[in-house]
Amino acid sequence: MNLPARPGLRRLAIAAGAALLAGCASFSQDGGVNDVARMTQERIAQPAPLKRGKDTRSEVATLLSKPLDPDAAVRIALLNNQGLQATLAEMAIAEADFVQAGRLPNPGFSFGRVRGGAETEIDRGLSFDLAALVTLPARTNIERRRFEQAKLQTAMQAVKLATDTRKAYYTAVAAAQASAFADKVRGSAEAAAELAARMRAAGNWSALDAARERAFYQDVVTQQAQAHLQATTAREELVRLLGLWGPSLEFALPDRLPDLPAQARSVTNAEAQALSHRLDILIARQDAQATAQALGLTRATGFINVFDAGYVNKSTTGAPRENGYEVSLELPLFDWGGARVARAQASYMQAVHRAGDIAAGARSEVRQAYASYRTAYDIARHYRDEVVPVRKQIADEVLLRYNGMLASTFELLAESREQLVAVNAAIAAQRDFWIAETKLQSAMNAGGNNDSRTSE
Repeated sequence: MNLPARPGLRRLAIAAGAALLAGCASFSQDGGVNDVARMTQERIAQPAPLKRGKDTRSEVATLLSKPLDPDAAVRIALLNNQGLQATLAEMAIAEADFVQAGRLPNPGFSFGRVRGGAETEIDRGLSFDLAALVTLPARTNIERRRFEQAKLQTAMQAVKLATDTRKAYYTAVAAAQASAFADKVRGSAEAAAELAARMRAAGNWSALDAARERAFYQDVVTQQAQAHLQATTAREELVRLLGLWGPSLEFALPDRLPDLPAQARSVTNAEAQALSHRLDILIARQDAQATAQALGLTRATGFINVFDAGYVNKSTTGAPRENGYEVSLELPLFDWGGARVARAQASYMQAVHRAGDIAAGARSEVRQAYASYRTAYDIARHYRDEVVPVRKQIADEVLLRYNGMLASTFELLAESREQLVAVNAAIAAQRDFWIAETKLQSAMNAGGNNDSRTSE
């Protein structure tokens, strides 16, 4: 015979149902990838085709079928980089933790049978973790914030990958351009050395001048080898970020770096934009908020950490069945939860101070990045508009004087060396500008892992 439900148990069941509905969570259709793609796209100023666990070989092959530009390189990296795929998997783990936090622990069932003589006693029990039920909404909110934080961290990783890819792209193109120029210089130096040897043999040139040309040629051979190595190293760094291997390694890069913009960009309210837009600051804020919620939960459960309630049924031979309930409560005789609360408070203050430190560093980083950007632009423009044209003008004048027998061959070759130095410096300045521009974008939008070291 079933006993009628008591009003107290009915109210408990209603409260349990309300808590269960409040903490209910389910898996999203995209696993948060669309949110990460949106945040990434806002910060890299181009579409972010993020896909988790899908075959992207055909799309990557289409992008590799023509010479890469910076945007295409970033798209390939976002599609194909395995490190980013691992980060997307970490976000899926965070979502699973969030969904798991919204589900009640399974009830416990106990069964016992004792027989003595002609009597048999059977005990049955069904228990629920009421502490987990009461704290279900709070725990779900905490894991929800952690899932949102995981989205921010994944977006930050995607933006960082885009930044690193652009830097590697500009470095690789500049290194290939310098390597091609070194091949031309070697040809000229080799011809000059042969000419010097013939003039020396004919008695028209001194031994000193001939030795200088041979020494210059040997230096150019060494520089060519170094330029080839730098081009190979820079290309391999780009390959690693793109996640390429096998036949895909035969992709083509443009012959030269992009031209400088007509004017340097003017950034207004850069610090305010960084504080509201940088992903590392948003992550720090999320961490502080999640820690604050965890602190509230720790205070609520610091005194009572274990609270179980259950239904009990007992049967004895020759006696009517007995029904009832039992409550299991942890007695705080030795541990009153003070240490847990103190630890949670310290963790919260740590998160608050860390957020403040990141914000202060972001302001300085943006100012430094913009100063580097403007300086790099001014230097690259100076080489483009002043140094290289002047060196070319001087070389043309020396060539005219040489044709008019007013300048020696040695003067002509010496001027060619000076022009070589200017062209290499101009390529390096143009590369440094594009890298500085990429770092400025990262400082304003992502932060966290900017490398202030100038590329060599």
